[in-house]
Amino acid sequence: VTCVEVVEAYVERIREVNPLINAVVKDRFEEALQEARQVDKLLSESPGNDYLEEKFPLLGVPITVKEAFSVHGMPNTSGLVNRRNVIATSDATVVSRLKQAGAIPLGVTNCSELCMWYESSNRVYGRTNNPYDLQRIVGGSSGGEGGVLAAACSVIGVGSDIGGSIRMPAFFNGVFGHKPTTGRVVPNDGQFPNARGVRTSFLCTGPMCRYAEDLEPMLRVMAGPGVNKLKLNEKVSLEKIKFHCMDHDGGSIFVSPVDKEILQAQKKVVEHLEGKLGVQVRRVAIHKMKYSFQIWSAMMSSKDSDGQEAQLFTDLLGDHGKPVWPLWELMKWLIGMSSHTLPAIALGLTEKLMKLNPGGNAKLVSMGKSLQEEMEALLGPDGVLLYPSHPTIAPRHHSPICMPFNFAYTAIFNVLGLPVTQCPLGLSSEGLPLGIQLVAASYNDHLTLAVARYLEQAFGGWILPGKV
Repeated sequence: VTCVEVVEAYVERIREVNPLINAVVKDRFEEALQEARQVDKLLSESPGNDYLEEKFPLLGVPITVKEAFSVHGMPNTSGLVNRRNVIATSDATVVSRLKQAGAIPLGVTNCSELCMWYESSNRVYGRTNNPYDLQRIVGGSSGGEGGVLAAACSVIGVGSDIGGSIRMPAFFNGVFGHKPTTGRVVPNDGQFPNARGVRTSFLCTGPMCRYAEDLEPMLRVMAGPGVNKLKLNEKVSLEKIKFHCMDHDGGSIFVSPVDKEILQAQKKVVEHLEGKLGVQVRRVAIHKMKYSFQIWSAMMSSKDSDGQEAQLFTDLLGDHGKPVWPLWELMKWLIGMSSHTLPAIALGLTEKLMKLNPGGNAKLVSMGKSLQEEMEALLGPDGVLLYPSHPTIAPRHHSPICMPFNFAYTAIFNVLGLPVTQCPLGLSSEGLPLGIQLVAASYNDHLTLAVARYLEQAFGGWILPGKV
């Protein structure tokens, strides 16, 4: 099989499926085919494949990239109408590294407006639909990536995550997604909006894949020298891992109860680990997890160690133009005159309210730091926590606005700085993906990746959507 044939097959698949799911918002098929021809030429002229494998570990692999990242010659709007004419003139660092490793970008994929909502819909590209049920969401903000991978339109993809934006789409679309340890293991440069102030410690760029085995090689390439902070070369003995399990956050009033089928899937994982590996999975109840949403919100709006304020979402909505007034935008939205989505307007309003209680926020930040210490102590050098990826299975379009804080199940781990792998666990009775989060202590990404590979073998991993 030639590289051109592989790329042509994926191009054909995108053309077949994308009219239904609207995941790829701009393609670069001609450039991709030209790059594939160069790969075939290189392979025909090369004396041996060992050299090529070492120098180009992803040679000829078709990839897609979240539109929030700069890909030379591609749009870089992040779903913001007043950026609709912005074309990237360079590559984001991770995109450049993937290209240098031989990967071939096929196009860029949809996201939510300014990457701050868990449905990928905006006024520039419209709405992306879930390949398992077109009436369901793909999640956000890396929702286009989740959808395009689930529909077998790409091999691997690039996502970013400040509140679950890799893991929620991976969960809703039945694929694998990894949020690396924070601390700049993987560079965030070259995406819009990029993090500023304290949020640089929470934003993570990471890999999304159909197959668990692809997460590690992709992570190695994306991290570059930063990979040395991780322990990816350490052999993992699954029998020696100390497994912990939490079924829910403890009953937050802001968040939906965990769906019975999600709880059942998690129970099956526990039974499998105990039955096949002979380990004991310890049930834990971490009280502070009940305040996940409040802790995340407070830490996201806190000052950094230099006293720098977090960037206001309303400033980002204006994108260096006129300031955006959320209440005025809401009035315009009600009569169909706003260029912003309702979730973006609502977030702008929420941000204003958060500023009204600085004392309460300080207490929540302190609680977050205490929870971080508690988690690190619990997990230690050999612990993995099993935790729901989301309280509900992929919701119907527009319904997230009625349960806006459900992302807290993923978001809490951004502010705690822990590595997390989202792992698919088959399909629900309605044919929608189930899954679980695997969490480890800082820099122990190798543990969650190893468990994800094991669970893929045990539970089947990604399943091709039947209707697409």
